[in-house]
Amino acid sequence: MRHIAIIGSGPAGYYSAEAAQKKYGEDVAVDIIDRLPVPFGLIRTGVAPDHQSIKAVSRRYEKTNLGNNVRFVGNVTVGEDVSVEELQGLYDAVVLATGAPHDRALDIPGSDLPGIFGSAAFVGWYNGHPDFKDLEPPLDATSVAIIGNGNVALDVARILAKTEDEFAGSDIVGHALERLKRSKVEQITFLGRRGPHQIAMTPKELGELGKLERARPYVDADDFPDIGDDAMLEPGMRKSVTHLRDFLTADSEDEKPLRINFDFFAMPIEVQGDGKVEKLIVEKTALDREMRSSGTGERYELDCQMVVSCIGYRTPPIEGVPYEHGRGRFANSEGRILPGLYCVGWARRGPSGTIGTNKPDGFAIVDAIAEDIGSGGNKEGRKGLDRLFDERGVEAVTFRDWKKIEEAEIARARDGSPREKFTDIADMIAARD
Repeated sequence: MRHIAIIGSGPAGYYSAEAAQKKYGEDVAVDIIDRLPVPFGLIRTGVAPDHQSIKAVSRRYEKTNLGNNVRFVGNVTVGEDVSVEELQGLYDAVVLATGAPHDRALDIPGSDLPGIFGSAAFVGWYNGHPDFKDLEPPLDATSVAIIGNGNVALDVARILAKTEDEFAGSDIVGHALERLKRSKVEQITFLGRRGPHQIAMTPKELGELGKLERARPYVDADDFPDIGDDAMLEPGMRKSVTHLRDFLTADSEDEKPLRINFDFFAMPIEVQGDGKVEKLIVEKTALDREMRSSGTGERYELDCQMVVSCIGYRTPPIEGVPYEHGRGRFANSEGRILPGLYCVGWARRGPSGTIGTNKPDGFAIVDAIAEDIGSGGNKEGRKGLDRLFDERGVEAVTFRDWKKIEEAEIARARDGSPREKFTDIADMIAARD
């Protein structure tokens, strides 16, 4: 029998567990350990609440958990309740699937002013993550700056711009919806260092921006290269750029109360304000032949009262695990960190790729484990972990417990919503009883 512990219950963790099931059949026991009492990680608290079709992938992960050889172990903090070293002593393989839940720092003067938020925090706030339930974004702001030109930036803008009716069918948490209903935002500005041909926005998500009830996107025609250059783009990027060009030709009489601006070739260099965010100092950029951006020295001011930085994420270090600080991920060679210790997903490669990218990643790491451990050893696995928990009074949450929590969330949902998430861990624990 092989014993595998996976730390993290997001897509990378569950795809790795599924791969282990398919590789070994009943000759494996997998424990998926998570700090929260609820599973699915990024699917629950990262994917936009109005993208329910994407969240539906969690049903696939549920099937993995229904097998006798995969167990969810929630409400357990690795590093406090049990160490990585202890897990290595109990399991043939320990896989770090912790993702990249921390924001990459916005390292410019004034970035510590109130009114600045990383996207992990802001997205966590409207998605019901317990760590960010008490966030207080100043939605009395009339102007918001969003730094970044990727899909997370699009999600943030769309959530800020939607009407209450447009949230029908979503699982945005109630406290965020109430605040957004009273929002005073009139202008949202995307700031990106490069141009339209270098965005990381996918066609579907970008197209949604042009269909909002009370908001309209605006792009400067001078930021575009010749339209003939679009033919050199790969198909997905070409579709995204077509959406941007469509924003140029939208009916000029179709004015809406909220304006969404795309400021390309724009690099924020300082945040200014008297005790809170009041403006961004932005430097215009230019691209070299390798499409790298650099400042031109030309600067302008952007008045704003709130900033959301969507410039990337990093994996939090774990004591005793080699770490690449420059890349914000665990130091590894094709997922191998140390003998018996592995990483997968964003913890392995950094925050890149889609949810589906984690599937081949998970299967590859299980192949590496199979190559390394063969038929397994004499490790105790989950029996040893349960013994440690009994000794330490650690009360883990099971998948059956999670289903009770989920039932309670469904029961307390507002009309038209699939659920109303608990945002307090104590409430989650209480709901299982």
